[in-house]
Amino acid sequence: MVYSRANARFDEHAAAEVAQLPTVAGLKDGTGDLDLVARIVPAVRAALDGSGKDFQFFNGMPTAEASQLAYRALGVELYSSAAFAFAPDLSLAFHRAVEEGDTARIDTLQRTFFHPLVRLRRRVPGYAVSLVKAGVTLSGLKAGPVRPPLTSLTADETEELAALVAGARAAIA
Repeated sequence: MVYSRANARFDEHAAAEVAQLPTVAGLKDGTGDLDLVARIVPAVRAALDGSGKDFQFFNGMPTAEASQLAYRALGVELYSSAAFAFAPDLSLAFHRAVEEGDTARIDTLQRTFFHPLVRLRRRVPGYAVSLVKAGVTLSGLKAGPVRPPLTSLTADETEELAALVAGARAAIA
């Protein structure tokens, strides 16, 4: 799986070439550049047409649930969920809602959990990792601290994360 992100960004030509390598089974996008993804998906499919190769596309954005509907519209049905590490019930509820076309449940989960989680994540660079560690710790497992230069959530932010999880669970109960 190749991961297109930061300074390892693939354009549609490079993605099509890499997709043809026998050891590459998929492309995970972490750029969030939907215009680029909209060009990559058909370019790769065309490059692999007739080859019989199974190739997967993944949304690899932090808090992928927040952007998954847009990615899905481009043919990227798979995503990796960081929230699954600490709130698997919410992640699975979202996935089921997307698969079933349950827009009311999708909207509820976006409004009560995923979008507020993104806002919290954007407060400090590196909080994507910090949120997962804090969430895992809140769920009763020892995740340990983040490594410098990352910083852990403040006590207030940890309480905010706990409230987000509890609020979303109550909203879909």
